[in-house]
Amino acid sequence: MGELLVPLIIGLFIIALGIMNMMGNINTLHSYHRKRVAEEDRLPFGRRIGAGTIILGASLIVKAVMQFAAEETNSPALDTIGTVILATGGLVGFIIIILAMMKYNKGLW
Repeated sequence: MGELLVPLIIGLFIIALGIMNMMGNINTLHSYHRKRVAEEDRLPFGRRIGAGTIILGASLIVKAVMQFAAEETNSPALDTIGTVILATGGLVGFIIIILAMMKYNKGLW
């Protein structure tokens, strides 16, 4: 059960950060990103960054639940499915974040 609790808490924390970003609060991001985003673009930028962040957090939670279910049911296939979901969610989330940074920051750095 302890192996489930840590990723759940981390996933929920990441989702909370994503929700804050989606509401236009980009203070959780590096100052470089806050300085380079125009005031009128803060909300759309935050929404995109937040969506990517929420996907990352949700995929971590799904992985933890699938791993726990795999251990409880002795079904390694569930763990494999969870790993695929984590990898796919991580990739999609990071792509959304990178595309938002490229659009609103005119680059990653």
